[in-house]
Amino acid sequence: MEERLFHKLFLDELKDIYWAEKHLVKNLPKLVKAATTNELKDAISNHLRETEEQVKKVERVFELLGEKAQAKKCDAMSGLVEEASSIIDETDKGTYTRDAALITAAQKVEHYEIASYGSLTAMAKVMGHDDAATILDEILEEEKNADTGLSDLAERSINERANNE
Repeated sequence: MEERLFHKLFLDELKDIYWAEKHLVKNLPKLVKAATTNELKDAISNHLRETEEQVKKVERVFELLGEKAQAKKCDAMSGLVEEASSIIDETDKGTYTRDAALITAAQKVEHYEIASYGSLTAMAKVMGHDDAATILDEILEEEKNADTGLSDLAERSINERANNE
């Protein structure tokens, strides 16, 4: 494949998000277990299933580019997952406050993914990788929907309950 600097940047970012998604697959079950409400457990479980599919979609993008799927450690995602683990350690089990904190941590992850997939989609379009751009844009929309769902859950019930604890 092309070895232009921009293309190398694109591949580097793709490797980064690939690692990030695989890291989430390993760590989202911990958040499910730590969540208090069934609503949040379900939201995170659904996102886990979606993330597993996103890993496959990113692998498809590598394939479309004629590249081997490779992961490069994503320091940002590593830090965000570490922060979520700290939240579990620092909040009381079985509280709505823990759920509010977990939603905050999950939304930070979503926002990182939204930024990453938005950039990757734009790069793919510029380089004429239309099939890759379509897949990346599909993932971007899934991440936006996950973020909106978490906001709705927080605003609909969790934050008010946490405030009243």
